[in-house]
Amino acid sequence: MKVRRLTLRNFRGVSSGTVLLDDQSLLVGANSVGKSTVCEALDLVLGPERMLRRPVIDEFDFYAARYQEAQGELPEVRIEAVLTDLSAEAQRRFGPHLRRWDDRVQGFMDTVPAAVADADAGEWALPVVFLGRFDPEEDDFVGGTFFAHPQRETDDLFGEPAAAELGAGLAPFKRDDKRLCGFLYLRPNRTGNRALTFQRGSLLDTIVRLEAETAQGPLWEKALTDVASVAVAAGGSGFVKIQSEVRDRVAKFLALAPGGDPVDTRVSELTREHLREVLRLFIATQPGAHGVPFNRLSTGSLNLLVFALLTYIAELKGEKSVIFAMEEPEIALPPHAQRRLVDHVVRNMGQVIVTSHSPYVIERFSPDRIVVLDRTADGAMTSAGITLPDGFKPKKYTQNRRQFAEAVLARAVLVVEGATEAALMPVISDVMDRAEDASLADYLHIDLSGVSVFDAGNDVSVPVFAPLFKAMGKRVYGIHDTPTKPFDEELAAKTADFTLYRPIAYSGVEALLAAEVAVPVQRRFLGEAAVRPDYPREVGVLGAEDTDEMVRKLTRAVLIKRKGDYAALLVGLCRSRADLPASLADFLFDIDRDLRASSSADVAEVEVPGQEGGGRETDAA
Repeated sequence: MKVRRLTLRNFRGVSSGTVLLDDQSLLVGANSVGKSTVCEALDLVLGPERMLRRPVIDEFDFYAARYQEAQGELPEVRIEAVLTDLSAEAQRRFGPHLRRWDDRVQGFMDTVPAAVADADAGEWALPVVFLGRFDPEEDDFVGGTFFAHPQRETDDLFGEPAAAELGAGLAPFKRDDKRLCGFLYLRPNRTGNRALTFQRGSLLDTIVRLEAETAQGPLWEKALTDVASVAVAAGGSGFVKIQSEVRDRVAKFLALAPGGDPVDTRVSELTREHLREVLRLFIATQPGAHGVPFNRLSTGSLNLLVFALLTYIAELKGEKSVIFAMEEPEIALPPHAQRRLVDHVVRNMGQVIVTSHSPYVIERFSPDRIVVLDRTADGAMTSAGITLPDGFKPKKYTQNRRQFAEAVLARAVLVVEGATEAALMPVISDVMDRAEDASLADYLHIDLSGVSVFDAGNDVSVPVFAPLFKAMGKRVYGIHDTPTKPFDEELAAKTADFTLYRPIAYSGVEALLAAEVAVPVQRRFLGEAAVRPDYPREVGVLGAEDTDEMVRKLTRAVLIKRKGDYAALLVGLCRSRADLPASLADFLFDIDRDLRASSSADVAEVEVPGQEGGGRETDAA
């Protein structure tokens, strides 16, 4: 069973929105765009234990916190999920509530024209809906999940059926129904309190219930018997004397039971509920050997412990039948653990829905499995997949998987032609960020403005990536040296997809830096570089009488020999905008201005003249 479509109405920061999901779906987008909202919505509509929380929803689960009656109507949270790939058992159980789904039109076949629908292409799907509202009479919030089909017919004699009742006559989708769906949810903040206890609805409670359904038998009865047999006041325990003194004193005022010892000390009240409260997992982790209560473990260890328990539940349910939602699995985990965790769920679970800000997680998903979420100022959520443009070879994506993962998270992408340029741009931005120049007073570092620097590998490849990043909804900027020969017509046409594009009038970055970085900075650079053990001494060292032209020539020769970190060392010695290479610094300044203008346009929701479809600027320096 898989969630194919999720529709949200009036839930948290989303006034309306639809998300289409696949067997493996990675949800990405800016902070506060709605990724967590999607996961919480799935939990509300499918989580079997979610309804145990009281209240089920609260004031801030309603869009803009508007839950009171307005114009005669109560606002209602509505979350609808369409489940496909139903097992034979699910089809038998939910038969009267199923509808034919056509994946080609991403809708139910009975809602599209017969000419469009294809009976052979359709499959049985189960639509379910969570509804929540405020009940003024009870002064409380109510919520529940229902079968969304069929809706009860209006009775002409009695009018709308239970019109004021939550669900308006829809059949309830109960906990046992939800359990068949196999939904599991790993929250980043779940590891704090009750998830690892034995309280009702916790992970361990779910495991106990599932194990009790097997040949293990009644686990709680056995636990209560074992706890009752523990003798606290026995042998040389000081509790023996205390109990004896208590018994003698109490007997003067209260008739105690005859025989045995009417006063005893137990480790529990010997009820299921109290046992749920006091039972704790103790864990011993390396390098130590002493077990401690789970809540004393590190954050990363707690996350992995929760994940391990979820995989246990998944195995008890039958892994391939599980819908596994996982929110930001990277929290407090090193890269290798992130990759291992994601690979495990992708390989073993029936459906995987992940949100992440980690490139180590994102790189594990192919582009067709990535869903980019966005949200407008009025709460309308949009979702879009990533489609490689025509002519873009999948191999090029695979070869640059880590860079693409970072670009997916970025607000904008700056495409450069090589590793030296990719290393230089953040350093130039560092200098501009700390410089005291009046012209840079409001300059925002590319890291803070959300720009990812992408190394295309060479100048010819820079335009190749423009259509891809534009298709991903990114503002994309391109800069490269003058190529050895002009681009062909097809390649040149791709540059139109850049938001800003600027070829520079140098054959290489070494020539650019030697020509445009201030000579005093180059002199300091050559002096510092000369004492490094990897300095290329075959090109010579700076002389006290060297002219400016000799300095530039020597700088270029050193940079050609050592490239990358030497270029960054040179630029890092700059102190002002005048010291920096103007071609690169000015382009970063223009990117900053463009991003500010686009932010203003988004807020004002007005069209910027000349920017339709991501208009570009082309400069030849």
